[in-house]
Amino acid sequence: MPQTPPFSAMFDSSGYNRNLYQSSEDSCGGLCYHDNNLLSGSLEALIQHLVPNVEYYPDNQMRKITPKILQLLTEWTETFPYDFRDERMMRNLKDLAHRMASGEETYRKNVQQMMQCLIRKLAALSQYEEVLAKLSSTATDRLTVLKTKPQSIQRDIMTVCSDPYTLAQQLTHIELERLNYIGPEEFVQAFVQKDPLDNDKTCYSERKKTRNLEAYVEWFNRLSYLVATEICMPVKKKHRARMIEYFIDVARECFNIGNFNSLMAIISGMNMSPVSRLKKTWAKVKTAKFDILEHQMDPSSNFYNYRTALRGAAQRSLTAHSSREKIVIPFFSLLIKDIYFLNEGCANRLPNGHVNFEKFWELAKQVSEFMTWKQVECPFERDRKVMQYLLSVPVFSEDALYLASYESEGPENNIEKDRWKSLRSSLLGRV
Repeated sequence: MPQTPPFSAMFDSSGYNRNLYQSSEDSCGGLCYHDNNLLSGSLEALIQHLVPNVEYYPDNQMRKITPKILQLLTEWTETFPYDFRDERMMRNLKDLAHRMASGEETYRKNVQQMMQCLIRKLAALSQYEEVLAKLSSTATDRLTVLKTKPQSIQRDIMTVCSDPYTLAQQLTHIELERLNYIGPEEFVQAFVQKDPLDNDKTCYSERKKTRNLEAYVEWFNRLSYLVATEICMPVKKKHRARMIEYFIDVARECFNIGNFNSLMAIISGMNMSPVSRLKKTWAKVKTAKFDILEHQMDPSSNFYNYRTALRGAAQRSLTAHSSREKIVIPFFSLLIKDIYFLNEGCANRLPNGHVNFEKFWELAKQVSEFMTWKQVECPFERDRKVMQYLLSVPVFSEDALYLASYESEGPENNIEKDRWKSLRSSLLGRV
């Protein structure tokens, strides 16, 4: 099934080499280097390296150190704005900002600009989360709607958007909008239960803040169920076949755009059991294009074909001459798994007690690449009617999908017959 389980249950303990590091004989004060890159070292040595001494000691005058502090805080608030949703963090930031603003006029303006930018980002995040909560609270099962509204006047996706290329573009709008609200720290908080350098200590945050990341995974699941619902709902076989071919065209355009997450969600929806069992329907479908797409997203060899296509899209993005060519939307669940295995499969500390900086460089590389991709502006024109349908139209539950599938093409064995009877009794018998 296409659903992504909770993070704690998604993975096993296999993965990367737990002792990922490159040995080096270059060392300085307990810090090990390779080609001038820091590979490992103890926390004590790192702190000692950063502590001022006779040869380099910051001037005691605030006027001279303020630019450096301001630069640090500006980069921090721009890259990790969600850190400052914590009241203690925001209080400390305001206190430090007040001290810097009491100096020269230039600093005062820069501090004010930094704070205003941060507040705007946090306000936009709050508004976005309110929209997500509203969508979640108003979600209903498609079967409930069908009971109260005759199917003859029910809309389907093709009546709302007859052009599969337009639908692929609107899906890309939704993907990029939701990606944009995922903070880099959410990748860390999704997996880290303890202090990464001390397993006996809990993290600074009392509660993991991964709401936007989890909402994006839920969007993938919703899109898969929406595809399955739209295919299973039509009564006539030819209409179901037409709907399958429509989504194949949507998926192909998603691939061309570089929207791999929607592509995989559509393929997952079409591979769900209630859809795949509709043999008479599939017999009327020209599946050559679908077979190509499935080959591209084949999970064998650790998704080799997909990873090759992703690298191609990433390279295209680097040399892009238009906004469309910059779009790279990875298959998100696989990205999460890659980061998880790197985090769990590699030791935070090496056998000699040094911090494994090479592991953290690699983590930072993967997350930084994602941060670049999520900042791309969608070049396509918005169609609010289509987007509203995609985000809010009711979809079938798993049981309702099976019932619709059995109603369309009858059960083939006793097990399916028994399940069909049970579903008709439990679902259609409700008041």
